[in-house]
Amino acid sequence: MIPTRLFEFIEFQKEHAPLEKALTTKYNGKWESLSSKEFYNRSRAVSRALVGMGIKAGDKIAMISTNNRSEWCIMDVGLLTLGAVNIPIYPTISSKDYEYILNHSESLYCFVSDQEVYDKVKAIQKNVKSLKKVYSFDQIKDCLHWSELLNEGSKMDNESTVSKMRDQVNPDDLATIIYTSGTTGVPKGVMLSHNNVVSNVISSSKRLPLTIGEASALSFLPICHIFERVILYIYTYNSVSIYFAESIETIADNLKEIKPNVMTAVPRLLEKVYDKIYARGGELTGIKKTLFYWAVNVGLQYEPYGKNGILYEFKLKIARKLILSKWQEALGGNLELICSGAAPLQSRLARVFTAAGMTLVEGYGLTETSPVISVCDMRANKFKIGTVGKVIDGVEVKIAEDGEVICKGPNVMMGYYKEEKMTKEVMSGEYFHTGDIGEIDEEGFLKITDRKKEMFKTSGGKYIAPQVIESQMKQSLFIEQIMVVGSGRRMPTALIQPNLDHVIKWLKEKGIECNSLSTAVKEPLLKEAILDEVEQHNQHFGSWEQIKKIELTPDEWTIDQGHLTPTMKLKRRVVTEKYNDLIEQMYS
Repeated sequence: MIPTRLFEFIEFQKEHAPLEKALTTKYNGKWESLSSKEFYNRSRAVSRALVGMGIKAGDKIAMISTNNRSEWCIMDVGLLTLGAVNIPIYPTISSKDYEYILNHSESLYCFVSDQEVYDKVKAIQKNVKSLKKVYSFDQIKDCLHWSELLNEGSKMDNESTVSKMRDQVNPDDLATIIYTSGTTGVPKGVMLSHNNVVSNVISSSKRLPLTIGEASALSFLPICHIFERVILYIYTYNSVSIYFAESIETIADNLKEIKPNVMTAVPRLLEKVYDKIYARGGELTGIKKTLFYWAVNVGLQYEPYGKNGILYEFKLKIARKLILSKWQEALGGNLELICSGAAPLQSRLARVFTAAGMTLVEGYGLTETSPVISVCDMRANKFKIGTVGKVIDGVEVKIAEDGEVICKGPNVMMGYYKEEKMTKEVMSGEYFHTGDIGEIDEEGFLKITDRKKEMFKTSGGKYIAPQVIESQMKQSLFIEQIMVVGSGRRMPTALIQPNLDHVIKWLKEKGIECNSLSTAVKEPLLKEAILDEVEQHNQHFGSWEQIKKIELTPDEWTIDQGHLTPTMKLKRRVVTEKYNDLIEQMYS
């Protein structure tokens, strides 16, 4: 039986390669696991309880969770089995956005993870007429607990009704509406069918080089985002044991506890890991320090399939034994595959992590494509650094005349919920227009160069692709975030948020005590140092693309403050508005 509907993945696992630890979450300092059978049985109990509550096919149920956890997966399977629609919501957005999404989706029930999320929902609950009740995964005073569904479902004698509703779910039926965080405007509800996601899971699974039933994974990227959610379905389909990290702050500890074989990540997290390890090298002395930087430089030259020759492979073997293997140990010791998505990955990261024994592959896709369009795979020559790999089976990609990546396939969304006009704008013809600029090389590898809407022209008529420049500049240890500006201006300039940890340490070495960005950016010495770094990286670009001036921002760019989307993408309009005075200063 090959799954055709999302709830069938756990059924497939239970029948073909059952696990003792299908899902594992830490509660009160102790890891608690559910077997494949327990996962299935609990989801079935949820289905029976939801039927008792009057849930029918097409009804919307929202879920908002601060951290990934077993309860989310059980609820997901339970409601999808009935043909109900899962509405995942980012926990970090505002109460106002909660109100918009809950109203727009007409959600009947909402399941939250904790007190903080519950308080945000409670604040707007009276403004959402469709919302009947709120349940929580944590024990919260005056809030219904989700375990009530398990208890009620275990007593109910309506299994035949559940089975009948399950059988009536069609692969082309709506399964989920995912509201994209967006860098501008209100969120758009992306409608994905069972077939959209299932086809993507099955095709993407062919790029997962792990033995069925013998691997474990650590999950920590937001499950409300289609990237991590599809990865979890892939793990379930391939009988990979899933462990949920306690939080983004505990990843390092959880990696050492779990010792997983695979995990997903976003580039910003990997950049932070690299910077932290690189900074530790600077604390060494003598021969140890020399060896450390030699090994890192060897790693930064890495090319797959022995392309650098026998001498390089000999150096790499020594570098791994002496230094690079310790990187893998720091991340649990068993990590062999990291899949990066959601934003462009710097080539240096792919090189050095893979050189250290942890193959770092980059994938590409959008919420609207369920999400995978292409992904690298070390096997069969499908790995090429600087690209997002080859297109997966069943998906067709073309490059339009203006350079835009367009695609078609069973993974392309049903459309935007209640937005027919908006849907037609991106679905002209039979292809979905991604909004990304890219190219396909002679070997069939796809490379993404920039977002179409983010490219701009200077007053001299020269095109600037900001993401390419920003990715290069962020290789500097001094730069945490950067945004290139200059649309309609005579030259490109940049707003830079310095890396606070590195800056404080660097200033201290210069005899300057400082403990905040707001004071650090006032130091002329720091601005000069960062400008020097920018000048070095400018050499990679044409004269019209080079950053001519910079300004340092006095605060950190965060999701909570609105600088970044929940997937760590720049909200360019917001950043521009917040620092308009600094921008004007660069052009005055």
